[in-house]
Amino acid sequence: MVSFIFVVVLIATPHSVADNIFMPSEFEEELSVIGDNEVEQLLESSNWLSRRKTSVVSVDSFGAVGDGTTDDTQAFLSAWNRACTTHKSVFLVPKGRSYLVKPARFVGPCVDKLIIQINGTIVAPDEPSDWDQKSPNNWLVFSKLNKTIIQGGGVIDGSGSKWWAASCKKNKENAITIDSSSVVVVEDLTIKNSQQIHFQIYRSKTIRVFRVQISAPGDSPNTDGIHIAESTDIVVQNTKIGTGDDCISIVNGSSIIKMKHIYCGPGHGISIGSLGKDNSKEMVTAVVLDTAVLKNTTNGLRIKTWQGGSGYVRSVRFENVRMNEVENPIIIDQFYCDSPDSCQNQTAAVKISQVIYRNITGTTTSEKAIQLACSDTVPCSNIILSNVNLQSKEGTAETYCNSATGSNEGIVNPSADCLDSSNKDSYSDMTTDSNVEDLHAEL
Repeated sequence: MVSFIFVVVLIATPHSVADNIFMPSEFEEELSVIGDNEVEQLLESSNWLSRRKTSVVSVDSFGAVGDGTTDDTQAFLSAWNRACTTHKSVFLVPKGRSYLVKPARFVGPCVDKLIIQINGTIVAPDEPSDWDQKSPNNWLVFSKLNKTIIQGGGVIDGSGSKWWAASCKKNKENAITIDSSSVVVVEDLTIKNSQQIHFQIYRSKTIRVFRVQISAPGDSPNTDGIHIAESTDIVVQNTKIGTGDDCISIVNGSSIIKMKHIYCGPGHGISIGSLGKDNSKEMVTAVVLDTAVLKNTTNGLRIKTWQGGSGYVRSVRFENVRMNEVENPIIIDQFYCDSPDSCQNQTAAVKISQVIYRNITGTTTSEKAIQLACSDTVPCSNIILSNVNLQSKEGTAETYCNSATGSNEGIVNPSADCLDSSNKDSYSDMTTDSNVEDLHAEL
């Protein structure tokens, strides 16, 4: 049985959550993942070969050629229409063939316990001229599904190399999107070389991702591995991701997110955010990363927000993480600015609180192993470092704090005395002074 535990913080006081004093013992109050029973029942039907009266709907039966050059889009859509409305059906992409598919939407609701069996390869057109530049930025979209399994040993290939070379962010497609769906399991797939985001979970609930491999070159721009937005009760487990951007990014409206046994690298690490762009109000809560390896990434565990935003990030736990030559292992950046122009200084900010870093070890390629760059007007609070040991490849590792308060537990290296201090701008293990602007310019 698949079973996971989540953490919530419940403190009964007349003050707001952000103002409460937060201690690690409060993480002992646990919340079971919402949809485990439904997921368990769904997984019982994953072995469709042994299921009685299974109706196999192969894309080949609807005219798919599978030679990698013929457009098989209509055959896929026709097969989908049949499978979606047929009880105990399997939408089959056969093994040993490569199917060229242009942007397509596979829309439900469908019959319960539909299986999407991807054994072969689905490949995107590799020429930008073959795409409708006015189309939405999604290649394969699965929408309004319920109790569905997407599985198989197949490959989803976004053919993104020409887009990476031509433009950083213009007219690019996300490879696969699950939208407005619930109780969906995605397992044993390879997703590679997306033009942009590889796998997006959007406006969905109770999604499970097991044993998925995602890859793109480390210099491919904006090729996030898994992007979670406006979704709740999401589990990502036993997944290996190496791309040119965040391995996993979690943004607005997301809660109860569990990541376990994650390998990340190359890439930009595991991120919450960015949040608060264009003075927006955005929230992320109840996030757990448990057991991960990050290797040769430009960031490790990152929370990033824009000045001028509002909302909150809270109830977050990163634990049992091994860093191998990671540039910025622990970083909170409330001055994030992904813009060619400098960002205006603003006093409003997304509130960051109740964050635990526990059992974080390894090596960093930069001197600043721990960076907590928080807003002077909306400081970070209740940040806890517990058994953190990070060694710098460049000499002595440092901790930087600006407007961040919390506590240290057990061994914390580099020392983070600045976290206990009321000093707005301070370093631990530091021989020269700096400021927030200098720090941010280096990121």
